[in-house]
Amino acid sequence: MKPSGPIPPDYQARDGQLLIGGETAEALIARAGDTPLFVYDMAVVRDRVARLRAALPDGVAVHYALKANPYPPLLAAMAGLVDGMDVASAGEMALALESGVAAGALSFAGPGKRDRELEAAIAAGVTLNLESDGEVERALAIAERIGRVPRLAVRVNPPFDLRGSGMRMGGGAKPFGVDADRAPALVKRLIGAGADWRGLHIYAGSQTLDADAIIEAQAATVALAAGIADAVGVPPPTVNLGGGFGIPYFSGDAPLDIARVGAALGDCLSRRPSALRDTGFAIELGRWLVGEAGVYLTRIVDRKTSHGETFLVVDGGLHHQLAASGNFGTVVRRNYPIALAGRFFAPADEEASVVGCLCTPLDRLGDKVALPHAEAGDVIAIFMAGAYGASASPAAFLGHPAALELLVG
Repeated sequence: MKPSGPIPPDYQARDGQLLIGGETAEALIARAGDTPLFVYDMAVVRDRVARLRAALPDGVAVHYALKANPYPPLLAAMAGLVDGMDVASAGEMALALESGVAAGALSFAGPGKRDRELEAAIAAGVTLNLESDGEVERALAIAERIGRVPRLAVRVNPPFDLRGSGMRMGGGAKPFGVDADRAPALVKRLIGAGADWRGLHIYAGSQTLDADAIIEAQAATVALAAGIADAVGVPPPTVNLGGGFGIPYFSGDAPLDIARVGAALGDCLSRRPSALRDTGFAIELGRWLVGEAGVYLTRIVDRKTSHGETFLVVDGGLHHQLAASGNFGTVVRRNYPIALAGRFFAPADEEASVVGCLCTPLDRLGDKVALPHAEAGDVIAIFMAGAYGASASPAAFLGHPAALELLVG
């Protein structure tokens, strides 16, 4: 038997039925029309935003990283909760604008931006986080051609990474951003060309539960930004400190202590160098805000035994929830929090593997987990499904239908 991760404390039961946003899983499925179904509880997201703002120093802006979950109704709700959004493609930029986010509150990062993406961002008034010398020159040329003053920031590849990060975005050779020693020259180039310089974007890594690692990275980021400001001779209007806040997916994981992170950041900013005295700061988060708010509901279509092992075959799979299958950058496959929606919190009485409907052995959503006895027709709930779920999975693989999505709360 293999352990599964901790179910977030936001979820309760009524008469043994899992409740999401106050409704049972079966009621939500009936409302959506079928399974598989992603349900996102906006009340959980609002709670996360409130907790974050309470922990952060006054004046630090909260940005939502759209890549975590771009579901349009969720974006529309998020637009009134956060101070800005960060996108990584023209498609995400269009979704954000359509959801009511002001262009001036958007920043666009990512390597390999095409000319038409640069032009769309400049024309809309979106801030571009530029990631190379070549991208700087292309953006300036496009702005001159269309007669616009571009809003431009420089994304910096820091000479450090985020310890314990599930995905390291800084330190050493990276496709993201410009190396720190090149940043001052590029900033001077932007200012000299008459661009509206919006500041620096410095992102060291993601998905860590180690508060000390985040505190260390934030302090190093502030110091790096101060050094660049000194070299340029002009304070950056804004420094995006990145994020990296993790959530507890697996057995043994403990939630990140954001109160300690916020207190340390407050102390760091109160002592920041004079070069950053008039600079604003932002935290950019995706999964920490929405990850625990999502549940993936998938119905068992078959129960079978092979060589003494029980398999629960569901109508979903890795084509919707790639991360839960262990095929989204995980080195060792571990179980996400998983439960039987109709017997929530009931004691486990069997070991079973939950497998998807795809014709590949990679399609495993729960590996030898302890569950109450389940039969065809029962619904499996997989938690931590609010980030990097539907949009980060190979939905077209083998031609199965896309998952449905629903926002509640």
